[in-house]
Amino acid sequence: MINKALEDYTAEDLLVLLNENVDAIVLVDPAINKYRTIASRGIFEKVLDETGDYQELIEKLWFHFSDSDEEIVDDYKAFISYYGEFRGKYSRRLKIYPEGCETPCVIQMNVYPMERIGKYVFAMDILDDEEYYEEFMTTNKIKTIQNTYLFSMFVDLLDDSTSSISVTEISEDTVKSNISYSQWRLVTVNLIWPDSQKQFLKFTNPDFLKENLSIGNTISFDCMMKNLEGTFIWVKLIFSRAQTINDEDFKFVFMVQDINEDVKERLETLKKYEGLVLRDSLTGLLNHGGIKSEIEAAIEDFEDGESNISLMMIDLDNFKSINDTYGHSVGDATLKALSDVLKKFYAEKEAAVGRWGGEEFVAVVKDMTEDETLDYAENLRKTVADVDFGEAGHITCSIGISRFNTNDSFEDVFNRMDKAMYYSKETGKNKVTIL
Repeated sequence: MINKALEDYTAEDLLVLLNENVDAIVLVDPAINKYRTIASRGIFEKVLDETGDYQELIEKLWFHFSDSDEEIVDDYKAFISYYGEFRGKYSRRLKIYPEGCETPCVIQMNVYPMERIGKYVFAMDILDDEEYYEEFMTTNKIKTIQNTYLFSMFVDLLDDSTSSISVTEISEDTVKSNISYSQWRLVTVNLIWPDSQKQFLKFTNPDFLKENLSIGNTISFDCMMKNLEGTFIWVKLIFSRAQTINDEDFKFVFMVQDINEDVKERLETLKKYEGLVLRDSLTGLLNHGGIKSEIEAAIEDFEDGESNISLMMIDLDNFKSINDTYGHSVGDATLKALSDVLKKFYAEKEAAVGRWGGEEFVAVVKDMTEDETLDYAENLRKTVADVDFGEAGHITCSIGISRFNTNDSFEDVFNRMDKAMYYSKETGKNKVTIL
Protein backbone atom coordinates (compact mmCIF):
# COMPACT_ATOMS: atom_id res chain seq x y z
CA MET A 1 0.00 0.00 0.00
CA ILE A 2 1.17 3.53 -0.86
CA ASN A 3 2.16 5.62 2.15
CA LYS A 4 -0.50 8.28 2.87
CA ALA A 5 -1.01 11.17 5.18
CA LEU A 6 -2.48 10.09 8.52
CA GLU A 7 -5.83 11.72 7.84
CA ASP A 8 -6.16 9.93 4.48
CA TYR A 9 -6.27 6.38 5.87
CA THR A 10 -9.65 4.66 5.93
CA ALA A 11 -10.91 1.69 7.95
CA GLU A 12 -10.53 -0.43 4.85
CA ASP A 13 -6.90 0.68 4.53
CA LEU A 14 -6.20 -0.39 8.10
CA LEU A 15 -7.68 -3.82 7.45
CA VAL A 16 -5.38 -4.18 4.46
CA LEU A 17 -2.37 -3.13 6.57
CA LEU A 18 -3.26 -5.59 9.29
CA ASN A 19 -3.62 -8.36 6.76
CA GLU A 20 -0.19 -7.48 5.36
CA ASN A 21 1.59 -7.23 8.71
CA VAL A 22 -0.05 -9.66 11.12
CA ASP A 23 1.63 -13.03 10.67
CA ALA A 24 -1.52 -15.10 11.05
CA ILE A 25 -5.26 -14.42 11.23
CA VAL A 26 -7.60 -17.29 12.06
CA LEU A 27 -11.38 -17.34 12.28
CA VAL A 28 -12.86 -19.89 14.70
CA ASP A 29 -16.37 -21.26 14.98
CA PRO A 30 -16.41 -23.03 18.38
CA ALA A 31 -19.97 -24.26 17.85
CA ILE A 32 -18.78 -26.68 15.15
CA ASN A 33 -15.19 -27.01 16.47
CA LYS A 34 -13.65 -25.67 13.21
CA TYR A 35 -11.18 -22.97 12.25
CA ARG A 36 -10.28 -21.31 8.97
CA THR A 37 -6.97 -19.60 8.25
CA ILE A 38 -7.55 -16.17 6.72
CA ALA A 39 -3.88 -15.23 6.45
CA SER A 40 -0.59 -16.91 7.35
CA ARG A 41 3.05 -16.34 6.63
CA GLY A 42 6.42 -17.56 7.84
CA ILE A 43 6.33 -20.39 10.35
CA PHE A 44 2.53 -20.24 10.54
CA GLU A 45 2.39 -21.76 7.06
CA LYS A 46 3.79 -24.93 8.71
CA VAL A 47 1.58 -24.68 11.79
CA LEU A 48 -1.83 -23.81 10.35
CA ASP A 49 -3.94 -25.71 7.85
CA GLU A 50 -6.35 -23.91 5.54
CA THR A 51 -9.17 -25.34 7.64
CA GLY A 52 -8.98 -27.62 10.63
CA ASP A 53 -10.18 -28.96 13.95
CA TYR A 54 -10.30 -26.22 16.60
CA GLN A 55 -9.34 -28.48 19.52
CA GLU A 56 -6.36 -29.73 17.54
CA LEU A 57 -5.31 -26.12 17.05
CA ILE A 58 -5.53 -25.45 20.80
CA GLU A 59 -3.48 -28.57 21.45
CA LYS A 60 -0.89 -27.52 18.88
CA LEU A 61 -0.55 -24.02 20.32
CA TRP A 62 -0.14 -24.79 24.00
CA PHE A 63 -0.85 -28.38 24.99
CA HIS A 64 2.76 -29.51 24.75
CA PHE A 65 5.77 -29.25 27.04
CA SER A 66 7.16 -25.75 27.36
CA ASP A 67 10.66 -26.88 26.41
CA SER A 68 9.85 -29.27 23.56
CA ASP A 69 7.21 -30.18 20.97
CA GLU A 70 6.50 -33.43 22.80
CA GLU A 71 2.76 -33.92 23.25
CA ILE A 72 1.30 -34.40 26.69
CA VAL A 73 -0.23 -37.75 27.62
CA ASP A 74 -3.81 -38.33 26.44
CA ASP A 75 -5.23 -38.24 29.99
CA TYR A 76 -4.50 -34.51 30.20
CA LYS A 77 -6.06 -33.82 26.81
CA ALA A 78 -9.42 -34.19 28.53
CA PHE A 79 -8.89 -30.59 29.66
CA ILE A 80 -8.49 -29.19 26.11
CA SER A 81 -12.18 -28.52 25.54
CA TYR A 82 -12.22 -26.19 28.57
CA TYR A 83 -9.38 -24.06 27.20
CA GLY A 84 -10.97 -22.97 23.94
CA GLU A 85 -13.81 -20.80 25.27
CA PHE A 86 -13.28 -17.04 25.54
CA ARG A 87 -15.75 -14.61 27.11
CA GLY A 88 -13.60 -11.57 26.61
CA LYS A 89 -10.46 -10.43 24.81
CA TYR A 90 -7.47 -12.56 25.67
CA SER A 91 -3.73 -12.19 25.06
CA ARG A 92 -0.74 -14.36 25.88
CA ARG A 93 2.69 -15.37 24.67
CA LEU A 94 3.38 -18.93 23.61
CA LYS A 95 6.20 -21.12 22.41
CA ILE A 96 5.43 -23.31 19.39
CA TYR A 97 7.53 -25.84 17.54
CA PRO A 98 6.90 -25.78 13.77
CA GLU A 99 7.57 -29.06 12.00
CA GLY A 100 11.27 -29.47 11.30
CA CYS A 101 12.34 -26.82 13.83
CA GLU A 102 14.48 -27.91 16.77
CA THR A 103 14.15 -24.59 18.59
CA PRO A 104 10.86 -22.96 19.56
CA CYS A 105 9.32 -19.84 18.09
CA VAL A 106 7.88 -17.33 20.54
CA ILE A 107 4.58 -15.87 19.39
CA GLN A 108 2.08 -13.33 20.63
CA MET A 109 -1.52 -14.52 20.44
CA ASN A 110 -4.50 -12.18 20.73
CA VAL A 111 -8.07 -13.50 20.78
CA TYR A 112 -11.09 -11.32 19.92
CA PRO A 113 -14.50 -12.86 20.62
CA MET A 114 -17.14 -11.79 18.10
CA GLU A 115 -20.12 -12.10 20.42
CA ARG A 116 -22.75 -11.11 17.87
CA ILE A 117 -21.84 -13.96 15.49
CA GLY A 118 -20.46 -16.43 18.08
CA LYS A 119 -16.98 -16.68 16.57
CA TYR A 120 -13.39 -15.82 17.56
CA VAL A 121 -10.63 -14.06 15.66
CA PHE A 122 -7.08 -15.16 16.50
CA ALA A 123 -4.33 -12.70 15.53
CA MET A 124 -0.83 -14.11 15.97
CA ASP A 125 2.65 -12.70 15.43
CA ILE A 126 6.16 -14.09 15.68
CA LEU A 127 8.22 -12.21 18.25
CA ASP A 128 11.76 -11.53 17.16
CA ASP A 129 12.82 -9.36 20.09
CA GLU A 130 16.05 -11.12 21.10
CA GLU A 131 16.13 -9.54 24.54
CA TYR A 132 12.63 -10.82 25.32
CA TYR A 133 13.41 -14.17 23.75
CA GLU A 134 16.45 -14.68 25.98
CA GLU A 135 14.40 -13.72 29.03
CA PHE A 136 11.62 -16.10 27.99
CA MET A 137 13.98 -18.99 27.36
CA THR A 138 15.88 -18.67 30.66
CA THR A 139 12.96 -18.10 32.99
CA ASN A 140 12.87 -21.73 34.08
CA LYS A 141 16.50 -21.57 35.14
CA ILE A 142 15.90 -18.76 37.64
CA LYS A 143 12.70 -20.17 39.13
CA THR A 144 13.95 -23.47 40.54
CA ILE A 145 11.85 -23.28 43.68
CA GLN A 146 8.68 -22.19 41.89
CA ASN A 147 8.98 -24.97 39.35
CA THR A 148 8.59 -27.64 42.01
CA TYR A 149 4.93 -26.64 41.72
CA LEU A 150 3.57 -28.47 38.68
CA PHE A 151 0.10 -26.98 38.83
CA SER A 152 -1.81 -24.25 40.62
CA MET A 153 -5.21 -22.61 40.41
CA PHE A 154 -7.61 -20.40 42.34
CA VAL A 155 -10.88 -22.00 43.48
CA ASP A 156 -14.13 -20.37 44.60
CA LEU A 157 -16.33 -23.07 46.10
CA LEU A 158 -19.42 -20.88 46.31
CA ASP A 159 -19.30 -20.24 42.55
CA ASP A 160 -17.96 -23.71 41.77
CA SER A 161 -15.34 -21.93 39.64
CA THR A 162 -11.63 -22.07 38.88
CA SER A 163 -9.33 -19.35 37.59
CA SER A 164 -5.66 -18.40 37.16
CA ILE A 165 -4.75 -21.94 36.17
CA SER A 166 -1.02 -22.56 35.72
CA VAL A 167 0.62 -25.75 34.42
CA THR A 168 4.34 -25.00 34.68
CA GLU A 169 5.46 -27.76 32.31
CA ILE A 170 3.27 -26.25 29.58
CA SER A 171 3.74 -22.56 30.36
CA GLU A 172 4.66 -20.34 33.30
CA ASP A 173 1.77 -18.02 32.45
CA THR A 174 -1.68 -18.58 33.87
CA VAL A 175 -4.21 -19.69 31.29
CA LYS A 176 -7.85 -18.89 30.71
CA SER A 177 -10.19 -21.84 31.22
CA ASN A 178 -13.91 -22.27 31.72
CA ILE A 179 -13.72 -25.50 33.66
CA SER A 180 -15.75 -25.55 36.87
CA TYR A 181 -14.30 -26.96 40.07
CA SER A 182 -16.73 -29.89 39.93
CA GLN A 183 -15.65 -30.70 36.38
CA TRP A 184 -11.99 -30.37 37.32
CA ARG A 185 -12.37 -32.90 40.17
CA LEU A 186 -14.05 -35.49 37.93
CA VAL A 187 -11.34 -35.20 35.27
CA THR A 188 -8.38 -35.02 37.66
CA VAL A 189 -9.35 -38.07 39.73
CA ASN A 190 -8.47 -40.23 36.70
CA LEU A 191 -4.88 -38.96 36.94
CA ILE A 192 -4.50 -40.14 40.55
CA TRP A 193 -3.06 -43.55 41.43
CA PRO A 194 -6.08 -45.92 41.71
CA ASP A 195 -5.47 -46.75 45.38
CA SER A 196 -5.58 -43.02 46.26
CA GLN A 197 -8.58 -41.95 44.17
CA LYS A 198 -11.06 -42.37 47.02
CA GLN A 199 -8.86 -40.26 49.30
CA PHE A 200 -8.48 -37.62 46.57
CA LEU A 201 -12.26 -37.28 46.18
CA LYS A 202 -12.65 -36.94 49.95
CA PHE A 203 -9.79 -34.42 50.22
CA THR A 204 -11.14 -32.24 47.39
CA ASN A 205 -14.80 -32.51 48.42
CA PRO A 206 -16.20 -28.97 48.88
CA ASP A 207 -17.99 -29.90 52.12
CA PHE A 208 -14.80 -31.42 53.52
CA LEU A 209 -12.82 -28.27 52.70
CA LYS A 210 -15.44 -25.98 54.22
CA GLU A 211 -15.57 -27.99 57.44
CA ASN A 212 -11.86 -28.66 57.90
CA LEU A 213 -10.01 -25.62 56.61
CA SER A 214 -10.29 -22.31 58.42
CA ILE A 215 -9.23 -18.97 56.92
CA GLY A 216 -5.49 -18.72 56.35
CA ASN A 217 -4.78 -22.41 57.01
CA THR A 218 -3.42 -25.12 54.74
CA ILE A 219 -3.92 -28.88 54.40
CA SER A 220 -2.17 -31.38 52.15
CA PHE A 221 -1.69 -35.04 51.40
CA ASP A 222 0.83 -37.02 49.37
CA CYS A 223 -0.07 -39.45 46.59
CA MET A 224 1.06 -40.62 43.18
CA MET A 225 -0.27 -38.71 40.18
CA LYS A 226 0.27 -39.09 36.45
CA ASN A 227 2.45 -36.35 34.96
CA LEU A 228 2.23 -34.94 31.44
CA GLU A 229 4.47 -37.73 30.14
CA GLY A 230 2.09 -40.38 31.48
CA THR A 231 4.35 -41.49 34.35
CA PHE A 232 3.07 -41.71 37.92
CA ILE A 233 5.17 -39.56 40.25
CA TRP A 234 4.88 -38.59 43.91
CA VAL A 235 3.20 -35.22 44.47
CA LYS A 236 1.90 -33.19 47.37
CA LEU A 237 -1.64 -31.87 46.89
CA ILE A 238 -2.08 -28.62 48.79
CA PHE A 239 -5.18 -26.55 49.59
CA SER A 240 -4.66 -23.14 51.20
CA ARG A 241 -7.69 -21.08 52.20
CA ALA A 242 -7.38 -17.44 51.20
CA GLN A 243 -7.28 -14.67 53.80
CA THR A 244 -10.67 -12.97 53.45
CA ILE A 245 -12.71 -10.81 55.82
CA ASN A 246 -15.91 -12.79 55.34
CA ASP A 247 -16.03 -16.21 57.05
CA GLU A 248 -18.50 -17.36 54.41
CA ASP A 249 -16.02 -16.78 51.60
CA PHE A 250 -14.66 -20.15 50.58
CA LYS A 251 -11.79 -19.22 48.29
CA PHE A 252 -8.75 -21.45 48.02
CA VAL A 253 -5.43 -21.76 46.27
CA PHE A 254 -4.77 -25.31 45.11
CA MET A 255 -1.25 -26.48 44.19
CA VAL A 256 0.41 -29.69 43.07
CA GLN A 257 4.02 -29.91 44.22
CA ASP A 258 6.55 -32.30 42.71
CA ILE A 259 8.07 -34.26 45.61
CA ASN A 260 9.03 -37.33 43.58
CA GLU A 261 12.78 -37.23 44.16
CA ASP A 262 12.39 -36.52 47.88
CA VAL A 263 9.93 -39.39 48.35
CA LYS A 264 12.04 -41.82 46.33
CA GLU A 265 15.07 -40.92 48.44
CA ARG A 266 13.02 -41.36 51.61
CA LEU A 267 11.68 -44.74 50.42
CA GLU A 268 15.20 -45.88 49.57
CA THR A 269 16.32 -44.95 53.08
CA LEU A 270 13.36 -46.79 54.60
CA LYS A 271 14.16 -49.78 52.42
CA LYS A 272 17.72 -49.83 53.76
CA TYR A 273 16.48 -49.72 57.35
CA GLU A 274 13.88 -52.35 56.52
CA GLY A 275 16.69 -54.54 55.24
CA LEU A 276 18.57 -54.09 58.50
CA VAL A 277 15.46 -55.04 60.45
CA LEU A 278 14.52 -58.10 58.36
CA ARG A 279 17.97 -59.43 57.38
CA ASP A 280 20.29 -61.67 59.33
CA SER A 281 23.55 -59.77 59.86
CA LEU A 282 25.76 -62.86 59.49
CA THR A 283 24.28 -64.52 56.40
CA GLY A 284 22.38 -61.73 54.64
CA LEU A 285 19.31 -63.99 54.44
CA LEU A 286 15.98 -63.09 56.01
CA ASN A 287 16.20 -63.25 59.79
CA HIS A 288 13.80 -65.02 62.15
CA GLY A 289 11.23 -62.20 61.96
CA GLY A 290 11.59 -61.83 58.20
CA ILE A 291 11.03 -65.49 57.33
CA LYS A 292 8.21 -65.74 59.88
CA SER A 293 6.44 -62.90 58.03
CA GLU A 294 6.91 -64.80 54.76
CA ILE A 295 5.32 -67.91 56.29
CA GLU A 296 2.35 -65.88 57.55
CA ALA A 297 1.95 -64.26 54.12
CA ALA A 298 2.06 -67.70 52.47
CA ILE A 299 -0.72 -68.92 54.79
CA GLU A 300 -2.86 -65.97 53.66
CA ASP A 301 -2.10 -66.77 50.01
CA PHE A 302 -3.13 -70.39 50.60
CA GLU A 303 -6.39 -69.29 52.23
CA ASP A 304 -7.02 -67.04 49.21
CA GLY A 305 -6.85 -70.01 46.88
CA GLU A 306 -3.16 -70.43 46.04
CA SER A 307 -2.14 -74.10 46.12
CA ASN A 308 1.12 -76.04 46.20
CA ILE A 309 2.89 -74.23 49.03
CA SER A 310 5.48 -75.99 51.21
CA LEU A 311 7.80 -75.22 54.11
CA MET A 312 11.33 -76.63 54.34
CA MET A 313 13.65 -76.64 57.32
CA ILE A 314 17.35 -77.23 56.59
CA ASP A 315 19.59 -78.08 59.54
CA LEU A 316 23.33 -78.70 59.33
CA ASP A 317 24.35 -82.08 60.73
CA ASN A 318 26.93 -82.17 63.55
CA PHE A 319 27.36 -78.38 63.50
CA LYS A 320 28.20 -78.28 67.21
CA SER A 321 31.28 -80.38 66.60
CA ILE A 322 32.50 -77.83 64.01
CA ASN A 323 32.33 -75.04 66.59
CA ASP A 324 33.92 -77.24 69.25
CA THR A 325 36.73 -78.44 66.96
CA TYR A 326 37.56 -75.37 64.86
CA GLY A 327 36.07 -72.50 66.84
CA HIS A 328 33.16 -70.15 66.24
CA SER A 329 34.90 -68.18 63.48
CA VAL A 330 34.98 -71.33 61.31
CA GLY A 331 31.40 -72.06 62.36
CA ASP A 332 30.33 -68.59 61.20
CA ALA A 333 32.20 -69.02 57.92
CA THR A 334 30.40 -72.33 57.41
CA LEU A 335 27.00 -70.72 57.96
CA LYS A 336 27.90 -67.95 55.49
CA ALA A 337 28.97 -70.51 52.90
CA LEU A 338 25.74 -72.47 53.38
CA SER A 339 23.68 -69.29 53.01
CA ASP A 340 25.40 -68.65 49.65
CA VAL A 341 24.43 -72.16 48.53
CA LEU A 342 20.82 -71.58 49.61
CA LYS A 343 20.61 -68.18 47.87
CA LYS A 344 21.73 -69.66 44.56
CA PHE A 345 19.62 -72.78 44.93
CA TYR A 346 16.35 -70.96 45.66
CA ALA A 347 16.98 -68.01 43.31
CA GLU A 348 15.40 -69.75 40.31
CA LYS A 349 12.21 -70.66 42.20
CA GLU A 350 9.38 -68.65 43.69
CA ALA A 351 10.75 -69.02 47.20
CA ALA A 352 11.88 -67.13 50.30
CA VAL A 353 14.66 -68.43 52.54
CA GLY A 354 15.86 -67.24 55.92
CA ARG A 355 17.86 -68.16 59.01
CA TRP A 356 15.50 -69.33 61.74
CA GLY A 357 18.26 -69.47 64.35
CA GLY A 358 21.64 -71.15 64.93
CA GLU A 359 22.22 -73.65 62.11
CA GLU A 360 18.53 -73.92 61.20
CA PHE A 361 17.26 -72.40 57.96
CA VAL A 362 13.66 -72.22 56.70
CA ALA A 363 12.35 -71.79 53.15
CA VAL A 364 8.85 -71.08 51.81
CA VAL A 365 8.45 -72.74 48.40
CA LYS A 366 5.55 -72.23 45.98
CA ASP A 367 4.29 -73.72 42.71
CA MET A 368 5.62 -77.24 43.22
CA THR A 369 3.66 -80.46 43.71
CA GLU A 370 4.52 -82.82 46.57
CA ASP A 371 6.69 -85.02 44.34
CA GLU A 372 8.43 -81.98 42.83
CA THR A 373 9.09 -80.59 46.31
CA LEU A 374 10.66 -83.89 47.45
CA ASP A 375 12.88 -84.02 44.35
CA TYR A 376 13.88 -80.40 44.85
CA ALA A 377 14.78 -80.98 48.51
CA GLU A 378 16.73 -84.11 47.60
CA ASN A 379 18.75 -82.10 45.05
CA LEU A 380 19.47 -79.50 47.73
CA ARG A 381 20.63 -82.22 50.15
CA LYS A 382 23.03 -83.58 47.51
CA THR A 383 24.27 -80.09 46.61
CA VAL A 384 25.14 -79.32 50.24
CA ALA A 385 26.90 -82.69 50.64
CA ASP A 386 29.07 -81.97 47.58
CA VAL A 387 30.24 -78.52 48.78
CA ASP A 388 33.71 -78.12 50.30
CA PHE A 389 33.22 -75.86 53.32
CA GLY A 390 36.92 -75.09 53.77
CA GLU A 391 38.28 -76.00 57.19
CA ALA A 392 34.98 -77.66 58.07
CA GLY A 393 35.37 -79.92 55.04
CA HIS A 394 32.32 -81.72 53.65
CA ILE A 395 29.21 -81.58 55.79
CA THR A 396 25.63 -82.75 55.37
CA CYS A 397 22.18 -81.47 56.21
CA SER A 398 18.84 -82.88 57.29
CA ILE A 399 15.67 -81.52 55.74
CA GLY A 400 12.08 -81.57 56.92
CA ILE A 401 9.09 -80.60 54.74
CA SER A 402 5.45 -79.82 55.46
CA ARG A 403 2.74 -79.07 52.91
CA PHE A 404 0.05 -76.50 53.56
CA ASN A 405 -3.34 -78.05 54.36
CA THR A 406 -6.79 -76.50 54.66
CA ASN A 407 -7.31 -74.68 57.98
CA ASP A 408 -3.61 -74.90 58.89
CA SER A 409 -2.44 -72.36 61.45
CA PHE A 410 1.14 -71.12 61.61
CA GLU A 411 1.85 -73.56 64.46
CA ASP A 412 0.31 -76.49 62.56
CA VAL A 413 2.42 -76.19 59.44
CA PHE A 414 5.58 -75.20 61.32
CA ASN A 415 5.38 -78.03 63.84
CA ARG A 416 4.95 -80.64 61.10
CA MET A 417 8.05 -79.28 59.34
CA ASP A 418 10.01 -79.27 62.61
CA LYS A 419 9.01 -82.87 63.37
CA ALA A 420 9.93 -83.93 59.84
CA MET A 421 13.39 -82.39 60.19
CA TYR A 422 14.01 -84.10 63.56
CA TYR A 423 12.83 -87.39 62.10
CA SER A 424 15.51 -87.00 59.41
CA LYS A 425 18.05 -86.40 62.19
CA GLU A 426 16.93 -89.33 64.32
CA THR A 427 16.89 -91.81 61.45
CA GLY A 428 20.44 -91.29 60.28
CA LYS A 429 20.81 -87.63 59.18
CA ASN A 430 21.59 -86.45 55.64
CA LYS A 431 18.07 -87.22 54.44
CA VAL A 432 14.71 -85.63 53.53
CA THR A 433 11.40 -86.25 55.30
CA ILE A 434 7.94 -84.89 54.52
CA LEU A 435 4.98 -84.88 56.94
